[in-house]
Amino acid sequence: MRMRKVVIAAAGGHERLTLVETEAPRPGPGEVRIAVQAIGVNYADCVVRMGLYKSAQDFVGWPITPGFEVAGVIDAVGEGVTGLTIGAEVVAVTRFGGYATAVCVPEHQVFAVPAGLSLAEAAAVPAVYLTAWYALHALAHARAGESVLVHSAAGGVGGALCQFGRRAGCRVIGVVGGPHKVAAARAAGAEVVIDKSSTPLWPAVEAAAPGGVDVACDANGPETLRSSYKHLAGGGRLIVYGFHTMLPRTGGKPNLLKLAFGFVRTPWFSPLALTNENRGVLGFNLSYMFHRAPLLIEGMAAIAGGLAAEELRPPPITTYPLEQVAQAHRDLESGRTIGKLVLLT
Repeated sequence: MRMRKVVIAAAGGHERLTLVETEAPRPGPGEVRIAVQAIGVNYADCVVRMGLYKSAQDFVGWPITPGFEVAGVIDAVGEGVTGLTIGAEVVAVTRFGGYATAVCVPEHQVFAVPAGLSLAEAAAVPAVYLTAWYALHALAHARAGESVLVHSAAGGVGGALCQFGRRAGCRVIGVVGGPHKVAAARAAGAEVVIDKSSTPLWPAVEAAAPGGVDVACDANGPETLRSSYKHLAGGGRLIVYGFHTMLPRTGGKPNLLKLAFGFVRTPWFSPLALTNENRGVLGFNLSYMFHRAPLLIEGMAAIAGGLAAEELRPPPITTYPLEQVAQAHRDLESGRTIGKLVLLT
């Protein structure tokens, strides 16, 4: 059986995304093979292509096929698989390898498509919703009545954070980068939406939460980390899961001077200060947690339950054929997109 997949031979720009034809893999013990129909695109995939994603270096190296989430139909099962059958429509999380028309995945990383979702919608859910669930519930332990600051509130993770925050009874303050994103953040659950392109950000945050925010979710990096921490209330938690502002919006290649400047500007948090100020800083990368089957299962169960109860909804999606993967990366890096981008095979 033949398959197509995107291969990146070495770090670089969008031209490095090469679509090749090769032999499809065979599932090993405890694995299933999925005939992929839809693939979620994440900003982390762009960082992988640029050669800056550490877990890609730790687990795979070059050449690499990016991709953390797929949806499709099981067409083969390996020895020992008992809970999944050929022909089932599923969604799966993958530690790389997802930009392909066939992929083998361990059984504990494969889940039924949530009721009512198309395969394209399902492919847009796992990575961003697991990230949001882990940030807000497993790390921040957000409680009803708390205020939650969400940067990039109209994006994939940001929109999911707004939804989880609203579902938990929190007051969500969403930050967006343009007027065309305000409605999306509000629809996702942000009670207050700050368009930083037209409104000074931190005075607006202070007006929305005069005593500080209880949780700040920040994937921007040095542009906002220090101020996000500064605007925490006593007992507040800063959750860090990315450094987007250190990376390019155009061109597809990192600027080494910008990276170095961003590194220098990134704050360091003193344990003594954290203790005296009664604040916490927690960071994570979901790609290092794929071996934790109970965690993935718990998170996906929470997501599926929220979708079934209509307390969560899938993100708005924009689709591209697999052949236009480079354009999908360009659009995502531009910062102009809303929701999730999905590749169709």
